[in-house]
Amino acid sequence: MSELRGIWRSRGLDKFLAVGKCAVRSCDTEFMAVADPKSVRVNLSTGTGLDIEWKDGHRSHYSFPFLRDACPCALCDEARSKTHQQPGEPPKLAAGALPMFKPAIKAVSAEGVGKYAIKFHFNDDHELGIYSWQFLRDWCPCEECKAARTSQVGARH
Repeated sequence: MSELRGIWRSRGLDKFLAVGKCAVRSCDTEFMAVADPKSVRVNLSTGTGLDIEWKDGHRSHYSFPFLRDACPCALCDEARSKTHQQPGEPPKLAAGALPMFKPAIKAVSAEGVGKYAIKFHFNDDHELGIYSWQFLRDWCPCEECKAARTSQVGARH
């Protein structure tokens, strides 16, 4: 194992650890500090959503419908991947389908998950998603962050 670490170190890959046949990135505290919230406010009574002020001063607002559509649980992630949707993007209606009435999505409750995430129970009884601070920072719905994500996607293609 020490020989493998030496090879990885010589190639500048010492931030990675071998786990079986997989490689996972080790903790990068500088990277994670950006995703740490300075303050979190869940507006359950008003139903307006989640407000986060990040340690770097950036502020994010997530409406409850956005959060429900961004749910990171395996079921929601799989459903989004089948329709090529991004987290937070509302589901698309099939061609010719009429929209059904649904009550406005709201969170009934919210709870912290350790020091790294928050979990919601929505009024449609969905409660499987664990929203890590990193996930929320990565999918901030503000125009500045949307533009940054769009430019990163364009640079990859």
